[in-house]
Parts: sequence; structure tokens; C-alpha cells
Amino acid sequence: MTAVEYLLSHPEVKHGTIKIGFTPDEEVGQGVDRFDVAKFGAKYAYTLDGDELGSLEYENFNAASAEFEIIGKSIHPGTAKGIMKNAALIAAELTTLFPSDETPRSTEKYEGFFHLTSINGVCEKAKAKYIIRDHDKHRFEQRKSMAHAICDFLNAKYGEDTVTVHVRDSYYNMREVIEQNMILVDVARGVMEKLGIAPLVKPVRGGTDGARLSYMGLPCPNLFTGGRNYHGPLEYIVIQSMEKAVQVIVGIAEAFASRSATAS
Repeated sequence: MTAVEYLLSHPEVKHGTIKIGFTPDEEVGQGVDRFDVAKFGAKYAYTLDGDELGSLEYENFNAASAEFEIIGKSIHPGTAKGIMKNAALIAAELTTLFPSDETPRSTEKYEGFFHLTSINGVCEKAKAKYIIRDHDKHRFEQRKSMAHAICDFLNAKYGEDTVTVHVRDSYYNMREVIEQNMILVDVARGVMEKLGIAPLVKPVRGGTDGARLSYMGLPCPNLFTGGRNYHGPLEYIVIQSMEKAVQVIVGIAEAFASRSATAS
């Protein structure tokens, strides 16, 4: 909004038509469910959801959720032999069937993971929720298949319909779209270099609304804001980096206006 304020108060800065959008619930992957790309009317866009100074991102995880439901069978523990199915114990066993070295704590860069986000249960019923992430589409599909295979294994062991799993795709790697529109990356990189900011092009180990927007017809890489330690108690943002982000936004607006003038 500071960049918008600057452009409005400095009419001498040349720029084309600029569209501004705010999306809710980005963290649950539904922020653009009702985003009308045609009505928005832009050819290109950038999300402002990055972290450290210079971050420029056009790759992200392919993402899915996997929700396991486990139905147990309760009986007095004194007479439980051969009868009881403890859903909470089966849920605990389920977690051991995923690779222990493919969790967020053990992975970096282009390495995907399985992340247990919640687990709860009693003897009669239990639930375990995972998120599945991988930059590579083939490995992403393999990870989803593993969730189904684990479900099948536990049903073979404890009886049919003991475990069910619901796997749902959330978003996909926007690289496939952005590579067809690299002007977005080239312009942003050029603006940063002109401002003395070293571009830090790296894959997002997460997602942005830009990923879904890209597949909805609005190519949309991600720019830095200066935020750090996201989703933790030590989250913070660097004001000086925010100020640089404003300069980059204004510079991108100028750069596209210059390209349009040159083309015409």
C-alpha cells in the first residue's frame, strides 16, 4: 500500500494500469477460491509473500493433504485378546510407516516431505492429518500413492475398513506456468539489480496464492517482504527490507511502462 501511495502522489512516475488484490485465507489454500481472474483484468501479477531481502521465487511445492480416519473396536481390556482394535495405537503405528528422514525437520531445498500436522484418538476412533509436499510432480504422485499404500497395509493387517484415507490436492508448482512468462522474473531481477539488491532466486518451500493464480491464468511469481521466521513465535519483519520492497514494486511498474513504450 505504501507503493500505491507513492505512485498516486508522484504522477511523474510513468506506469500502466495497475490492479491490486487482497486474498484471504492464504494459509489454508483457499484464498483465491472466488478470485475472478477475468474481472481482475491483469495480464501479469506478483504476490508479496516472500521473506528475506532480494527473494524472487517462481517455484513452489506441489501440495496435498492426507487425512486418515481409524475405526477401532473397544472392549474391556481384561477380555480383549483377539478382539480389541485400539485405534489410537494403530494411528501411532501409522506414523512409523512414513519415512522418518522425510519430514520438514530433515529436508531442505528441493527435498519433499510428509508432515504430520495433527494426531488424536482413543481406543474407538483416531485421526491423523498429514500434508504432502514435493517440487517434482512425479515424486509428488509417488508420495500420495504411499499414503494409499499405508492405508491398504493397515487394512490388510487389522481388517477391511479399519483405516480410510482422503487425499486432496491443494496447489501445484507454478514453475511450469512461469517458465512460459519469464519476463516477470527478468523484469524483477533487473529492477533489484538496478537498486543494488542482490536477487535471491530460490524455490519456495511452501506455497503462495500466486501458485494457484498462475494455473488460473494469471502468471504470478513471488517477491520479498522482509519477513522472517514465519509461522513461529519469533516471526518478525525488517522495516528496511520493507522499504526496499516498496522500491522494487515501484521499479517494476516503471519497467513495464518502459517496455510498453519501447514496444509501441
